[in-house]
Amino acid sequence: MTSPVRALLLLATLTLAAAWPGGCPWAREATPRDRIRERLLERQQQKAAPATEHETPGRLTKPGDTRHTLDHGGLSRDYIVHVPRSYNPTTPTAVLLAFHGGGGNMHFQADDENYGLISKSESAGFIAVFPNGYSPFPGGKLATWNAGACCAAARDKHIDDVGFVRAVVADVQRRFNVDAQRIYATGMSNGGMLTHRLACETADLFKGVAAVAGTDNTTSCSPSRAISVLEIHARNDDHVLFEGGASAGAFRDESKVADFTSVPETIARWTRRNHCDPAPTRVLDRPGAYCERYSGCRDAVAVQLCVTETGGHSWPGAAKVRGGKEPASQAISADDVMWDFFSRL
Repeated sequence: MTSPVRALLLLATLTLAAAWPGGCPWAREATPRDRIRERLLERQQQKAAPATEHETPGRLTKPGDTRHTLDHGGLSRDYIVHVPRSYNPTTPTAVLLAFHGGGGNMHFQADDENYGLISKSESAGFIAVFPNGYSPFPGGKLATWNAGACCAAARDKHIDDVGFVRAVVADVQRRFNVDAQRIYATGMSNGGMLTHRLACETADLFKGVAAVAGTDNTTSCSPSRAISVLEIHARNDDHVLFEGGASAGAFRDESKVADFTSVPETIARWTRRNHCDPAPTRVLDRPGAYCERYSGCRDAVAVQLCVTETGGHSWPGAAKVRGGKEPASQAISADDVMWDFFSRL
C-alpha cells in the first residue's frame, strides 16, 4: 500500500472515529449520518485495501487472499481467507478463524499492522480465516458479534453467529484440504467473547480457542466435550476490566455492552468445566507479562491465562493501536503465545 493512499485511509478513519467521543461507535444504534460516514470510509478503504480476489467457486489451490460470501439466517455474510505460500492441497492443513472486535470488520482484523496474523500464517503454515460480524451497513463496517450477553445489534437482534461460524468452517473445508483435528479460533474483545461462546457451543468443531481482551460473557454453557481455552488480557485493560465490569466512559452507551465477567471468573469457569487441577503452573515469567497453565484437565485439554501488565485494551505485540490509545504491550506476542498453545494440544 503506498504512503499517500495509507495516509488517505488514516484520515478517513480518524474522521469517522471523531464522530464518536467515546471511541466505540458500535455501542449505540447507527444513524443516517453514521451510514453516510460509513459509506465514505468504505470507499476509501476499498481504494486503499490490498487486492483480494473475489468469490471463486469450488476448491482452491493457490496461496493468497480471497473473499467469500454465503447466506445464513436470511443474511448475506462475508469472510476473507489467507492461504500461506507453503500450502499444499494434498496435505491436511490447520485453520485459524480470527474474529474482529466490536465496531471492527474482517479487513481490520486481517491487517498485519493491527494483528500480525497474516505474517503468523506464513511462518506457521496455517490457513487464516477472517469472518465479518453483523453490521447494519451494506459494506459490513462497524460490525459486532452475538457473544451471549454482548454486544450491540448482533446481540439485540439475536444474530445466529454460532451457526454462521459453522457455515464458514464447512465452506472452508469444501474449498481447502483442512485438518479437522486442527481448527482453532481467536478473537479480539467482542470477537474474543465470541470464542468463549464457540467453546461452549461448538467444542465438537474447534480443538481450542484463544481470547484476547475478551472474557466469557455467555448466558449458558454446556460444552459437548472438554476444550482447551487460552485467555490473554492486560491487567490495565480500560474497556473490559480485569476484575470485571465495563470501564466508565469507555462506551458511549453501556446498554450495548455488558457488565463484563472478570478474568479470574472466566478462568475459574473453564477450569471447572474441564475438571482441571486447581493450582496452575507458571509457564512464562518475564518483565511485563506471565502465563499460567492449568493441567490435569479432562481429555488432556488445557486452560491457560497470560497477563500483561500494560497495553490496555489491545493485542499484545501489535505494531499499532487506535489513535490516542496506550501502545500494545510488547512483553509478549499474542500471535506467538496462542500458536504455541495450539501447537501443544
